Parts: sequence; C-alpha cells; structure tokens
Amino acid sequence: MKTLISSLEFSHFPVMLSEVIKILSPIKGGLFVDCTFGGGGYSKALLKFPNVKVIALDRDEKVLSIASKLEKKFHSRFQFYQIKFSQIDKILKTHVDGIIFDLGISSIQLNDMQRGFSFKSKDKLDMTMGLSNISAQDVVNNLSENELKLIIKILGEEKEAAKIAKNIVKVRSKKKITRVDELVKIIEKSKKKNFSTKINPSTKTFQALRIFVNKEISELIKGISNATKYLKPGGKILVVSFHSIEDKIIKYFFRNFSKNKSKPSRYFPEDEANDLTLFENYSNNLIKPTKIEVKKNNPSRSAKLRFATRSKNHFFDPIELTQKYKNYLEIEAINV
Repeated sequence: MKTLISSLEFSHFPVMLSEVIKILSPIKGGLFVDCTFGGGGYSKALLKFPNVKVIALDRDEKVLSIASKLEKKFHSRFQFYQIKFSQIDKILKTHVDGIIFDLGISSIQLNDMQRGFSFKSKDKLDMTMGLSNISAQDVVNNLSENELKLIIKILGEEKEAAKIAKNIVKVRSKKKITRVDELVKIIEKSKKKNFSTKINPSTKTFQALRIFVNKEISELIKGISNATKYLKPGGKILVVSFHSIEDKIIKYFFRNFSKNKSKPSRYFPEDEANDLTLFENYSNNLIKPTKIEVKKNNPSRSAKLRFATRSKNHFFDPIELTQKYKNYLEIEAINV
C-alpha cells in the first residue's frame, strides 16, 4: 500500500501553485493552514520558506504516510490532523496568516480504483473521502426515487436526473447495485447521446453522489466560516473550486461580506455597513489555470481560484450564508 501512495504522491499536481504562493507571500514568514492536504503540494511549497509554519488537515487516512514524512522532516514547522476542515476551530489556538482550500477530488482518491470515484472502476461503489458515515452504495440502494432525483438534479445539476433515478430504482428492485461499472451502465442507458460534448455521461451523477456522501456543501459552508474566524487582519483565504455550486458559494461569501458590497439602503451609514463585513474590498478575484498548466495537468481545466483579505472587524457568524444555500443543505440532510 505504501508503494501505491508513494507513486500517487508524485503524480499529484497542486492546482495553480505559483498563483497561490504569490497571493500568500510566504517569503515574509507566517503561519498557514492547508485545509485539504492531499498529496501535500501546497504544504511542501510553503515549507520551502524558512520562517513559515504549516498546519495541515485532511479527512482521508490514505494521506497519513505523506504527512508523517513532512512531520519528520519539519518537526518544528509542520503539524497534521486527520479531521474534516469544518472542524478547523477544534485545532486552531491562534490567528493565522493564510488559509487554503483545494476542493474536489484529489488524484490520490481518483486513481485508487477501489474507492469508486473513477468511471473506469469495476470495484465497490464507495466514494467516501474519509470520516464519512455512508457510501454511494448505501445511497443508490436505499433512497427513494424522488430523493435520488433531487440529489442528482440539484447537487449534480443533471437535466436527465428523473430518468436516471427511475432506472436506478428499476435495476435495484431485481439486484442490489454494488459496483461502479453497474451504475455507469444504468446512467449511460438513461441519457440521450450527446456527440457535441466530451464530458463523460456519468460525470454529473457521480458529482452528485460524491457531494452527498461526503456532505461537501455543508463542509464548505461551515469550513470557510470557521476558517475566517481565525484569519489575522490582512490574512488571506484562498479557495480552489471545481464546479459551479462551490464557486457560487465562495463568490457570494467573499462579495457579500466585503466592505464594497451593496449597502442595504443608500441612507444606511457607511461606517455601520462596514461593521457588518469580514473582508476588505472584494473585486471578484477569479483566477484560472494557464494553458500551459492545463496541458500538463488536464484535471485543472475546470479549476477556479478566488481569494479574499480579512478586514480588521470583529468576527461574526455569517448566518446569511447558511440561509442563502438552505436548499443544498436540506438535500444533504436526507437520511439514508
């Protein structure tokens, strides 16, 4: 197993690494948090700067061997915790200079066929990223047709969700769906052929199941809220996202809680409006990978990097963020 992790470690490309380092400016030193450690790409790059300390988190136990190597090499400057990033407030004791979130699936997870993230897998239908209570197999075999349709349609943004859900229920009534290739076959038979796209027909359904199994929207909202609480004034929070739901949430959070957001009323005093913000002026800072990076690392093609700078204002719980995306949270809360 160690050999597998080692080979995956070398095949892992941290997305927009040079852009992340430029924004964080670790040459000045400081304490940084890598909330999605994965293959350790961001952490390793930050630790090249002598006055930098890094705290890294990941819910996936498969990255422990990579993290332990860094802990031995940088025992006074690197700490790792196997926890969900929504629990960042459980381990941070002080304010930090920068926090990174690289959302989505890592190459370590995708390339391990036994974990069921890849369309090419013929193994168990799993899709758990770690510290998850359910698997994709539990979802497709136990939820009602309407619940499956909701999950696939809303979390996967799949237009043909109704037919896919109907066919899943039809197939499982005869035999339990246990393998990835069985689900792929159902999806392919459910969808109309579209020769104008190169996207795999299973992409959106797999996205929906993965999000649901790992409660990724709940994690994201809680994670970025808790992380902001521990940023120093002037500290940076960076998020790399890979699908529109994540990017929509991040964009809303940074823009709606920044000093240059639209005031509720033109009569509302500017000082009072600024008291209700968490970030300095936000200018829709969207960064995408260069063509050179996409050529070297094709999965980075859909990545979007946004960042915001913490203001001097006292932290307050951004309840509005939870209310805004209540529909996603309610779907993730469906019991299996």
